[in-house]
Amino acid sequence: MEYPEEWNELPKRERKKKIRALKAQDVSKSSLIGRIRNWSIDLIIAVLLIGGIYYWSTNREILPPTDMAGHIEQNPSSHVMDEPMSLSVQKHMLEHSDGKGPPGVIINYNCEDFECEPGLKEKLAEIANKYSEFVYVAPFSNMSKKIAITRMGKIQTFDNLDKNALVQFIEGK
Repeated sequence: MEYPEEWNELPKRERKKKIRALKAQDVSKSSLIGRIRNWSIDLIIAVLLIGGIYYWSTNREILPPTDMAGHIEQNPSSHVMDEPMSLSVQKHMLEHSDGKGPPGVIINYNCEDFECEPGLKEKLAEIANKYSEFVYVAPFSNMSKKIAITRMGKIQTFDNLDKNALVQFIEGK
């Protein structure tokens, strides 16, 4: 370790004392630098984690279910609904419509977050009424698409009404 030349003239005891103080100062500086480095790394990780969670939450798709996990044995009030159908009831309808029939098909629409053409609900109801034994229509708020049609294990989404594609999905084509 280098120390000032004038320290050579000091008594040995004082010189050792000053050298120890100088070493302690170096250790203190290096630990401060280490703590700053560690805090900087922690801060960067926290910012990346928070940013990642924000990005994931704002960019994930919110769509209706396509499985029956977590379903309840309850039927909706009708095949064409004015209020959203709960997810657990939707899952039950995917299993079997009206609690005993064939697997159901559900058409969800979101006119809260998307601009829907006039009469969309009525047009969807018209399609559902042709298959009234197993097709349901319900609004689905906060869905990331305007229209979604589901059956067990399958989903198809639409930005605009496509009657032919909806019928093909319903008929399994």
